Amino acid sequence: MPKPLRSLSGLLDFDCAARWGSFKLAAQELHKTPAAISLQVKQLEETLGFELFTRHPRHIALTEKGQELAATVRRMLGELNTKVAALQGGDEEKVLRISTTHSLAIKWLVPRIPRFTMRHPELDIRIDSSDLLADMNDGGTDIAVRTYDAIPGDPDLLFQDELVAVYSPSLLAPGETEITLETLNRYPLLHEQTTDTWIKLLRHNNALNGNYNFSRSYTNFAVMVQSALAGQGVALVSHAIANEDLCNGSLKMVRCAHAEYKRGYRIIVGRGKDGMGKITHFCDWLREEVAVMQKGFYQC
Repeated sequence: MPKPLRSLSGLLDFDCAARWGSFKLAAQELHKTPAAISLQVKQLEETLGFELFTRHPRHIALTEKGQELAATVRRMLGELNTKVAALQGGDEEKVLRISTTHSLAIKWLVPRIPRFTMRHPELDIRIDSSDLLADMNDGGTDIAVRTYDAIPGDPDLLFQDELVAVYSPSLLAPGETEITLETLNRYPLLHEQTTDTWIKLLRHNNALNGNYNFSRSYTNFAVMVQSALAGQGVALVSHAIANEDLCNGSLKMVRCAHAEYKRGYRIIVGRGKDGMGKITHFCDWLREEVAVMQKGFYQC
């Protein structure tokens, strides 16, 4: 039977050693001796029943299981420290913890967040970007913005997204001014995981019979947008994720009819957080930013 953990001190020492990759440097941070750190980690390994580090003469390295545990411990300690800091500050209203996907955080939220902080400088903004769903019941997240199937009339729907075909002007041959549906077969077509959305778009525009080069697949829209910016092909991506690059001219859009896309972004508020001023302020600001984005959809 697995042995239960008897102390969390071993986890603290393990986390520090994992971050530094050294018992000696971890000891300096924790004001302990390297031998004390090593002993704590050894006792933790004995309790767990597997090695966390591979010991070499001059350094240590996380094992595969050690890497997995280190990531979990780091996340849990981060949530714990955030909660403790909020409680010590005595004002839960001044810390706003936001969870969203990597793509929306990098390409949509972070470029806009300075406008929110200018309006509400009293708030300490913490953004957790992860494609894993946040636990909205543990108190570590105030508000999440996540992709879901868009349901008309959903009061928590922030916006329904659109898929757009985008490319870098650097792809254009001399004398060309744009990429069209007729010239699309000259370029690599970048897609997210499967080609289904491209096929749906081409069918919707009666352009399915071309000899297309579906050459590159990606796991999220932000990476696809960056690939399109680098001139690697034409990407079919979320309009929201490509919006900033379309508006500043770094990307251009293939002019065609948009196929139906039933995905959108939904606001999820943590348990017991409804009605808090920071939540109301952030939701109002989000909807203002979305209105500006949607107004400029065909202007960028």
